[in-house]
Amino acid sequence: MGVSGLLWAVRALVLLQFVTGILGWGKEGHYATCKIAEGYLTAEALAAVKELLPESAEGDLANVCSWPDEIRFHYHWSGALHYVDTPDFRCNYEYCRDCHDSSGRKDRCVTGAIHNYTNQLSSLYQNSNSESNYNLTEALMFLSHFIGDVHQPLHVGFLGDLGGNTIQVRWYRRKSNLHHVWDNMIIETALKTFYSSDLATMIRAIQENITENWSNQQPLWEHCAHNHTVCPDPYASESISLACKFAYKSATPGSTLEDDYFLSRLPVVEKRLAQGGIRLAATLNRIFASHVKIAQA
Repeated sequence: MGVSGLLWAVRALVLLQFVTGILGWGKEGHYATCKIAEGYLTAEALAAVKELLPESAEGDLANVCSWPDEIRFHYHWSGALHYVDTPDFRCNYEYCRDCHDSSGRKDRCVTGAIHNYTNQLSSLYQNSNSESNYNLTEALMFLSHFIGDVHQPLHVGFLGDLGGNTIQVRWYRRKSNLHHVWDNMIIETALKTFYSSDLATMIRAIQENITENWSNQQPLWEHCAHNHTVCPDPYASESISLACKFAYKSATPGSTLEDDYFLSRLPVVEKRLAQGGIRLAATLNRIFASHVKIAQA
């Protein structure tokens, strides 16, 4: 077995072993990202989104933002699209170097997927006379999910530990791994500690932070250089930087993570949820801006 085949086998084994810890933000995080985004959609974008949503969404994008996690073991090809691995301890990200799957196939990573599904949605809405072979409902759900994923710092983590999946830690008294802590456990602990176990209350608190404390940063979050429709590379660079400064720091194998870690990392998590929501809305607004509303092929 070659090196690439060995890496694939190791990743497959780890992903099966830590299945609860490799799903991007957990259900709560993805719901929060998409619920925040809904509040910043233009009328045009909101109408287009509602037209594309499946019936199961009941008109609410947030209800289906975890769909790509639910089907990833049925759509086996989609697994590599939830993350991008970076060289150990470099603490930087480069698309050409890093965006490939474990077999070396280029563009198969979370940032490549964001570009792909943005292009699928944009191509049809830019030409109302065209027909699409794409499933635009799935494209919308994948795009919304992956913009959330790229904002989770350990989805742009180190190759050697598979984004923290192989770093065994204790979260207070519970055995876990570092990736799962960032996907789920920081949010779950925050819900119980500060928000009376009510996700809607947590989302409102983040929305208030956007309006009251981060309003001057919001235009920077929304901006894409060179008038691009989507720009996930800076988001990935932010994530690996945060992974080095916050996620990996003080989280050595076998360590116990408690209040000091939780209270200093929660603001990072909440700001990433806010940024993911604002940027998802901005991306959808650009995709659907001034485009003729059309029926799906």
